[in-house]
Amino acid sequence: MYAIIGIAIVIGAVIGGYLMEHGILAVLVQPAELVIIGGAAFGTLFIANPLPTVIGIFKGILAVFKGNRCNKGFYLENLKMVNDVFSFARKNSLAKLEPDVEEPDKSQLFSKYPKFAKDHHAVHFFCDTLRLLISGGVANHDLNEMMELDIERHHHEAMAPVGALSTMADALPGLGIVAAVLGVVITMGSLGGPPEEIGHKVAAALVGTFLGILLCYGFLGPLAANMTKMNDSEGEYYHFLRVALLSFAKGCPPLIAAEFARRTIPHHDRPSFKEMEQTCKGGGGA
Repeated sequence: MYAIIGIAIVIGAVIGGYLMEHGILAVLVQPAELVIIGGAAFGTLFIANPLPTVIGIFKGILAVFKGNRCNKGFYLENLKMVNDVFSFARKNSLAKLEPDVEEPDKSQLFSKYPKFAKDHHAVHFFCDTLRLLISGGVANHDLNEMMELDIERHHHEAMAPVGALSTMADALPGLGIVAAVLGVVITMGSLGGPPEEIGHKVAAALVGTFLGILLCYGFLGPLAANMTKMNDSEGEYYHFLRVALLSFAKGCPPLIAAEFARRTIPHHDRPSFKEMEQTCKGGGGA
């Protein structure tokens, strides 16, 4: 939502200032320049990156427009989830969790928490760690190291589309210059013609440079920065799950393990202990 507002502000400020100086809006409409810049940018994207990374860019941009899911309500649901799962394990033994861990998509236990269940990476991270606890024989420090390796790998893969988008954004000013040079070539071929025609062609060439710079610093660069922040937020969420699992592995009661996890939540999204306790005991909604 905020990304859409930001884009509207950028467009409004640029076009508004241009019109204040009595600019002619139709001059900025240069489809050929957009084809050159946009087509070349997408071409470089496919040259430099494998298909999964390209798909990840579009998924990341879509996630930016949807907004960050890691808010207080999201964390409250996850706090209730870890408390309920750990309480179930304490009451019925860890072995009783095995069917849920082996097939989490069919689990009645995990289906109660839709925000958690639809994140397949988080579900596998959580269930794979529980599987090790069920099997036993893994020391807590080894379990912690294993989870850190998993988080590090996930973060590295999530940052690949961000790097690719940043590279494409950095290339846009140069591609804008390419479009402008082509416009100058066309203009040079029209020398001796009417001054109005030459002026129009020069203006079209300069629009190429303008579009390249605007798309880089006004749109794609900020989108890449937003995707970076969302990946950092996802990393904080995985750290939250890691601390909850490690606390339970060390023998903490379910609510105390949830409290350890709550302390890792960023302050602007962190629910109070009372909110967590009410939610975990069924007195408050996530």
